[in-house]
Amino acid sequence: MGSWYINRTFFFDVHPPLGKMLIGLAGYVTGYDGTFAFDKPGDKYDNVSYIGMRVFCTALGATIVPMSFLAVDEMTHSVTAAVFASMLILFDVGLITLTQYILLDPLLLCFLMGSILGAIKVSSDYTKEFTLRWYGWLIFTGLMLSCCISVKFVGLFAVILVGLITMTDLWKILGDLSRPVTVTLKHLIARAICLIFWPILLYVTFFYIHLAVLNRSGNGDGFYSSAFQSQLIGNSLHNASMPHLVAYGAIVTLKNHRTGGGYLHSHYHLYPEGIGARQQQITTYTHKDDNNKWIVYKYNTDDVKGITTLRSGDLVRFVHLPTKRNLHSHKEQAPITKKHFQVTGYGEVKHSFKWMLFFCSMVAFQNGTGDANDIWRVSIIGGSDGTEVTTVSSKIRLIHYLQSCALTSTGKQLPKWGYEQQEVSCNPNLRDANAIWNVEENFFDKLPNVSFKVYAPSFFERFLESHAVMFQGNAGLKPKEGEVTSRPWQWPINYRGQFFSGSTYRIYLLGNPVIWWGNLVFLVIFVIVFVTKAIKQQRGNVQELTGLHKRHLEACTLMFLAWSLHYVPFWAMGRVLYFHHYFPALLFNSMLTGILFDYLLDSIPIFFPKKISSTIYHTMVALFLASVTYSFLMFASLAYGMTGPSATEPNSTMFGLRWLDSWEF
Repeated sequence: MGSWYINRTFFFDVHPPLGKMLIGLAGYVTGYDGTFAFDKPGDKYDNVSYIGMRVFCTALGATIVPMSFLAVDEMTHSVTAAVFASMLILFDVGLITLTQYILLDPLLLCFLMGSILGAIKVSSDYTKEFTLRWYGWLIFTGLMLSCCISVKFVGLFAVILVGLITMTDLWKILGDLSRPVTVTLKHLIARAICLIFWPILLYVTFFYIHLAVLNRSGNGDGFYSSAFQSQLIGNSLHNASMPHLVAYGAIVTLKNHRTGGGYLHSHYHLYPEGIGARQQQITTYTHKDDNNKWIVYKYNTDDVKGITTLRSGDLVRFVHLPTKRNLHSHKEQAPITKKHFQVTGYGEVKHSFKWMLFFCSMVAFQNGTGDANDIWRVSIIGGSDGTEVTTVSSKIRLIHYLQSCALTSTGKQLPKWGYEQQEVSCNPNLRDANAIWNVEENFFDKLPNVSFKVYAPSFFERFLESHAVMFQGNAGLKPKEGEVTSRPWQWPINYRGQFFSGSTYRIYLLGNPVIWWGNLVFLVIFVIVFVTKAIKQQRGNVQELTGLHKRHLEACTLMFLAWSLHYVPFWAMGRVLYFHHYFPALLFNSMLTGILFDYLLDSIPIFFPKKISSTIYHTMVALFLASVTYSFLMFASLAYGMTGPSATEPNSTMFGLRWLDSWEF
């Protein structure tokens, strides 16, 4: 994708553009020319200047450690807690693996940590309000928030977290009776400008740059509307020259009008046994392809004499150009949407037909190679019968003549037998919003080609359409057949990692078990400590917490909330999930562990004599440092030994990672 930015080639992705733009920019300024294919992991980088992109991602990933140190230090005023928390992040092999490659995750984690650091600095008692330094941190927080959500939509959780921190601050300021209400209003205005309007402005600017740079046609065109495509250089609709009217005998492509809708498509493969009638598959496909082309014929003949334009109300047949099969539907259940009828490719077009007309107007081919289920009625949205169908601009429904159902793209992905393309069905509900189509390409020699500009959408229309396509793409990311995915319950316990490679170079993303399992233990300890303190304080059985203990518990509470926000929502998501989705939550869990560990160390003298407590304190610290360091060294040596030249067995990489041969500079 960085290459496509350098080549200005349009593409589709389910994530916002900033991360890819920055990677492309890093490659461009360090001499990468955008020509390497990046087909699969392990490809040799012969004469490819890839190092700039690798260093850029790794450098941003490396900032996570000092920013976590500063954030914890600001919350707790304890260098010990800050050191513990940042060491847990520093020594996690999973984070090291995730941040050393050309991925979006290092950028996301960097901007996420920057957002939290900025919000904590703004809320700190040590940052005097309405000073230049205070405004600087406020603007920095808004910048990081905008960058975070502009890399991946999960940045929305960071926006919510900072919003909760901000509302808590405003509530405290409002409750301070020693300060006038105008101070609260000034805070509200300053934060609204810097944390709402400023990030929105940046977010829109990033998309403006994205759409301005990617001005050439690419493989992502088909996900977008015909009007959107008309703005891309090299697209068939850019400065289009084709017949304005659609005539019988024309070769056309039909694009579903729903956002992200594909082209009506067929291929030689049949539906498998048990999936309705075993006839030719009809799907929608989001990429331009010769298998998207159809010939428009009158319902009762394929003879094209003269020029007869297609009109609303006409009965037609659509013949698939490569396979010569008719677009067909019948009373069989659709493959996935069982309340709809199946749509297939059926029959074989002949140059002469002998028709039999029945009293019910049923039409059949002479030799049984086609029947009346191949007939469709064209209906223009908002047009009366007799209105001519025009290229691109006419929105049409195709109503099945016998079944009285509308040709529909459900948007549901077919299994592997359908090449994971999208289901096409015939919906008895004729008002289905997904049953609207338009003719995009129109080839007919007998009509003159005219140069006409498709309606050019404004930037904000393209901006909104881009988001609709991304949201739809995210919703459609379902687990593929045979794909190894993971569930949220597996992540905190480090149950299963994630392969980052093919069969030759083995890179396995897995966390440090000592750190991950220790984090879980400290999550439980925090809940116990928090509930115990709350009950005792409510019952009056405990004195008011000291400043140090109060700060530590408040910081732990904030980190627990941050962990929950970045982990719990995944339980409700239906899209495909991977192990790397847990790493934002891991950062907050590690920070919570470091803070709570320091809190427990500070609480030791309360329960033990001075000499014993000193011994316990130093023993706990030594065990902490030894376990973290040992686990890092163990994983590093295991990674080197298990993925070295002698590691040929597939199982030898279960706990290792591979440093690519080309990562030697």
